[in-house]
Amino acid sequence: MILSLDHIQLAMPAGLEAKARAFYGDLLGLKELEKPEPLCSRGGCWFEGSGFGLHLGVEANFRAAKKAHPAFRVADLNALFLQLEKADFKPDWDTNLPGVRRFYVHDPFGNRLEFMEKD
Repeated sequence: MILSLDHIQLAMPAGLEAKARAFYGDLLGLKELEKPEPLCSRGGCWFEGSGFGLHLGVEANFRAAKKAHPAFRVADLNALFLQLEKADFKPDWDTNLPGVRRFYVHDPFGNRLEFMEKD
């Protein structure tokens, strides 16, 4: 039986770990985890948030996830929206789900991310 979510895996192109760290670590505030030694040679980065992990794995012939996406609950949606906008990312509000405030943004590799806050 499933107990909880351990981590989310997103793909990224090879050699762009610095961009991943700047976005997921510096901008979104996730803590970077040291990858286990047998996996370090594969590239990518691991991060953790409150109760979840986010793994970015290098994928040959990388294609960004345009529809599939993780959704993150945040404490201050407006502040995050402005922070992303200031960093030249283009968050886009979505009002299609009653009772939920949310927006989408693409990470530096084009992967779709959702950020939400319950009304």
